[in-house]
Amino acid sequence: MTKPNDRPGPVRTRMALRPVAALCLVAALVGQPARAQLPTLGDTSEMNSSAERKLGEKIARDLYRDPDYLDDPVLDEYVLDIWTQLLAAARARGEITTEIDQRFAWQVLLGKERIINAFTLPGAWLGLQLGLVNVTATKDELASVLAHELSHVTQRHISRLMTQQNRQGPWILGAMLLGALAASKSADAANALVAGSQALAMQNQLNFSRDMEREADRVGYGVLTQAGFAPQGFVTMFDKLEQAARLNDSGNFPYLRTHPMTTERIADMQGRAQLIRRTPTPAEPDLVHAMMVARSRVLSSPGVDVTRSYLAESETLPPSASRSRQVSALYAAAFASAKLRDLPSAARLAAKLGPLTAGDAKAARIVTLLSAEIALQAGDPKPAAALPDASGRPELILSSQARITTGRAADTAQRLQTWVTLNPRDAQAWQLLSSAYAAQGQRLRAIEADAEAQVAHLDFQAAMDRFRAAQDLARKAGTPADHVEASIVDARARQVQSLLREQAAER
Repeated sequence: MTKPNDRPGPVRTRMALRPVAALCLVAALVGQPARAQLPTLGDTSEMNSSAERKLGEKIARDLYRDPDYLDDPVLDEYVLDIWTQLLAAARARGEITTEIDQRFAWQVLLGKERIINAFTLPGAWLGLQLGLVNVTATKDELASVLAHELSHVTQRHISRLMTQQNRQGPWILGAMLLGALAASKSADAANALVAGSQALAMQNQLNFSRDMEREADRVGYGVLTQAGFAPQGFVTMFDKLEQAARLNDSGNFPYLRTHPMTTERIADMQGRAQLIRRTPTPAEPDLVHAMMVARSRVLSSPGVDVTRSYLAESETLPPSASRSRQVSALYAAAFASAKLRDLPSAARLAAKLGPLTAGDAKAARIVTLLSAEIALQAGDPKPAAALPDASGRPELILSSQARITTGRAADTAQRLQTWVTLNPRDAQAWQLLSSAYAAQGQRLRAIEADAEAQVAHLDFQAAMDRFRAAQDLARKAGTPADHVEASIVDARARQVQSLLREQAAER
């Protein structure tokens, strides 16, 4: 995700959204000499922004195909709002140079795994697992993680790691070659030699990255506070992760291995927080964050039993529970019921949220979206169709889905076309636009929009296949001539073909 007008498209390889943290992923390349010497352009001592962007896109291309990738308009908008504020603060502080601002993606990809992890990839692609969202108590805690990961990008840590790797390359390659030679005599000896060289290289890279973690803490802290988030978010998040490191080593906390929560780092954040004097204000319950965490937990639930547990939790909630906890439990129960296709119960539980969110416009909007979502799933498109799609992306997506089913495809196509013109990376909007055109019998435009959805996913081969299909359709005898659209298809096909050639050259 990037600047406010650069919407991320949805994303999917048995994901690097799975357990790899950004810096860990780059470090892992050290053990693969054939790939270790990545091409650099210009300065051979450091990977430049163009090469870093290309490497990031190569990885992101696989992420878009991972079934654990999630494009949930409601949760995505919430994370994007935090991310956009942090980006604005980083720009104001001069942390983002004009060069990387223009070249990097600045996208956040959500993964529905319950593991606690976030990671940065080359070219400013950031991965955030819902498991990490699930453990946050405030928006400030989530913002602290995003600010930290953003600072890995602005401080060019990926590039610096690659520079370090290139310095180690010759002796690593030598060890790997020795391993290959040893294989002719003893497979065990060969495996030990190769594994040993990989482990040592990995440790060197991780040692090098610990200073980067401290730097990302310091810079991220400045970005967080500049954006208006509470500095205590860093401290409380670090405390949570440090406790998790002591109590859990089940593999569900990969963030703790690549971002070690040392007492030194925690003390540093505590000291910085104490230096900022702010007039204490009464703590208001953040109902929106409570509902977003509830939504995240249901979306990341692995099975029916866990999903049903949210219903039980709402039924056993004590009367003395805080307003925030009541809202969270009811939202989770309503959303879980919808996932289980118990739509009457979902609607009943969502209705209970109304009185609890009265007076909080932002929270009331989230409840309205949930109610419209449940009604649409139950076969009643009216609440969703009535949503003001100018309010945000969730309204646009829901109202478009509803209007296409109620014979308002032409109106929907016009609204979506305006949106994707400003937000070309929004693959879900492109797919809806394709459906809207198809409902009107405009096959050429429908195929073209579907192709653009593939481009948003960086799947240029799939996009090229669709553009060729559109070209074939435009040439068929008897097809209504639409010379403007045909010329647009031809131009876009040439551009995508050029991107495919670049991909082939990189291999």
